[in-house]
Amino acid sequence: MEAPETEQTPFASVTAQTSKLQMHYQALLDKSTPFVLYRWVGTGACLLFFFVRIFVAQGWYIVAYALGIYLLNLFLAFLQPKFDPSNEAMDNEMEDGSVGTLPTKHDEEFKPFIRRLPEFKFWYWATRAIVISFFCSWFEIFNVPVFWPVLVMYWFMLFILTMRKQIQHMVKYRYVPFTLGKKNYNKNSS
Repeated sequence: MEAPETEQTPFASVTAQTSKLQMHYQALLDKSTPFVLYRWVGTGACLLFFFVRIFVAQGWYIVAYALGIYLLNLFLAFLQPKFDPSNEAMDNEMEDGSVGTLPTKHDEEFKPFIRRLPEFKFWYWATRAIVISFFCSWFEIFNVPVFWPVLVMYWFMLFILTMRKQIQHMVKYRYVPFTLGKKNYNKNSS
């Protein structure tokens, strides 16, 4: 008697094709990693196309507002450290009564700034959100009638208040989320 042949279901072939496409997509993302400027220029172009679409169509303001809130949330996560110094300061105060700050002497431990949201993930999620918002702007179901100047003013107020709070946090715990190049030290400085 012959052994029964195993039949390959259509679901298995779809899964194989999907995983193959995911591998190619991931390979493209991996290749784009070192090209920071080009990635952000592309994202800016996508955002410009989205704004032109909203301006020309004279609608979908709620989609633009939701995108603005989401991008603000991503930006704040990009600015924040992975480990919140205010939590560490409370832990330090409980242990030895001192407030945790950056090192000021050569014998103190240096902790580099590690972002809560790395640059690549910030770019990826921002670009993905812009593309999704662009596609949503073609469907009438997302065209909710709103008075757009109120949304714009509310977004600016939200931006100012959250950035003020973030800047106060950065000043209080003395960290800067941006570096403008490698710092050079003199040989004789200690």
